[in-house]
Amino acid sequence: MGKQAIKAKLHDSHNSFICYLNGLTEAEFLTSKNDKWTAGQQLEHIYLGVKPVRQLMSLPKFIPKIIWGQANRESKSYEELVKKYLLKLENGGRATGRFIPKTVSLEKGKKLKVDLKNEVDKLVAELDKVTEHDLDKYILPHPLLGKLTMREMLYFTIYHVEHHQELTQRNLAL
Repeated sequence: MGKQAIKAKLHDSHNSFICYLNGLTEAEFLTSKNDKWTAGQQLEHIYLGVKPVRQLMSLPKFIPKIIWGQANRESKSYEELVKKYLLKLENGGRATGRFIPKTVSLEKGKKLKVDLKNEVDKLVAELDKVTEHDLDKYILPHPLLGKLTMREMLYFTIYHVEHHQELTQRNLAL
């Protein structure tokens, strides 16, 4: 997937999630079933994931190169990255530390939707500052998947929000 397609998918997938959340009732937004995260907590988790990706993407390129090195392989395809992520989840991988959401009220949820949209807009703007080659050259750290190329991290960011929208829908259907 090229840079322009990634930009479009980042916007589309996150806007879809926000629109879905906007369609929930207050009770649905705050409901937790079977100890699953509420829709608000799913939202906070996505925000907590997008913000550091945007921050890492905005660093001068020499910093990731010094800290994490450069890719010594080709970037995985979107499908390969999703398969790797799902396998990690099947093997017990879960969010940890700062990526675990706290309780999210309706008011906090309203702010988080705006904040998430702003972070995605900033992330997409950062993409204008890198080349296709850069996306496959520079490495970024992922807490569950390890070292990913920038392109793979963006693929993850697209899939991650879709995955959590699906989880939210499934949890509310229980």
